[in-house]
Amino acid sequence: MEKLWLVVPCYNEEEVLPETSKRLYKIMTDMVINGLISPESKIAFVNDGSKDKTWELIEKYHNSLDMFVGVNLSRNKGHQNALLAGLTVAKEHADMVITLDADLQDDIEVIPQFVQKYYDGNDIVYGVRNNRDTDTGFKRTTAQGFYKFMKFLGVEIVNNHADYRLMSKRAIRSLLEYGEVNVFLRGIIPTIGYKSDIVEYSRKERFSGESKYPLKKMLSFAFDGITSFSVKPLRISLVLGAISFIVSLIILVYCVVQFFLGNTVSGWASLSVSVWALGGIQLLMLGIVGEYIGKIYLETKHRPKFFIDDILFKR
Repeated sequence: MEKLWLVVPCYNEEEVLPETSKRLYKIMTDMVINGLISPESKIAFVNDGSKDKTWELIEKYHNSLDMFVGVNLSRNKGHQNALLAGLTVAKEHADMVITLDADLQDDIEVIPQFVQKYYDGNDIVYGVRNNRDTDTGFKRTTAQGFYKFMKFLGVEIVNNHADYRLMSKRAIRSLLEYGEVNVFLRGIIPTIGYKSDIVEYSRKERFSGESKYPLKKMLSFAFDGITSFSVKPLRISLVLGAISFIVSLIILVYCVVQFFLGNTVSGWASLSVSVWALGGIQLLMLGIVGEYIGKIYLETKHRPKFFIDDILFKR
C-alpha cells in the first residue's frame, strides 16, 4: 500500500478547520481500513501566516492524532507558495500527494477516485469541475473567459481545474525543479508531461468563513498566469502599434487634404480622438511591457519562495 499525503494550505481558517479536519480524517481512515492507502498516510495543514488561531488548531490536531502534520510558514507567502511548501515537505515521505483547499468546496468524497487513477499508472490526476452552478453569473463568465483566453495565448491549461490534484513523488520532484519566482501551478504542472487523467466533481458552497480570493486577488492571479506563460500580449502590443501607425498616416493624409481645401478648423474632433486613442494605447502597452520587466526583475533576484518556521510530524 502506498502512502498518501493530503496537503491543505490554510490562511485564517479557524472557522472551517474543525470540520475540515474531522471530514478529512474520516475519509483517510476509511481508505486505510479498505486497504487503499498505507496507515502511515498523513494530512498536512500548511499555515500560510494566518492571523487567527489556525496554527493553534493545527498544533492541537497534531498532538491528538499522529495522522495530522503541521507546516508553519514564517509569514504569509500566498496560496501557490503554501502549496509548494507542503509539497516540499511531503515529497520526502509520501508516494502520492493530493492538494486541496481547506474550505471544503472541493468534494473530498472523490479522493478514492484520485488514488485509483494513481494505481492505474497516472502520475498526475486533475480534479475538474463538471459544472459551475455554485458560481455567480459574473464569476462563471469571467472564469470561462479566462480559460479560453489562456488557451488562445497558447498556454497548456486544464479547463475548469484549480489546484485540486494528485501528484506522484516523481511528478513533485519534477515540479520542484522549476525555479521561477512567479508561481502559477495550473500552468506549470501540465508542462511536466507525465501520464495524467482527470476526476470530475461538483464544487460545493464554502462551509464557513469568507473567501480568501476576492475579485482583486482573482484578477491579479489571472494576470500573473497570463504574463507568466505567454509573450503574446507583447506581440499584441506590436500589432496595435503597427495599426496605430497606419491610422496616423491616414489621419496625416486627411489633415493635408483638409489644409489645402481650407477646412483646417473642422478637423479638431478627429484630432482629439486620435490623441486620446493613441495616448491610451501607448499607456496600456507600456503597462504590459512594465509587467514583464517587473517579472524579470523579480526572477533575477532568486529570492526564496518561502521559509518554513516549524514542522509538526510524527512517524
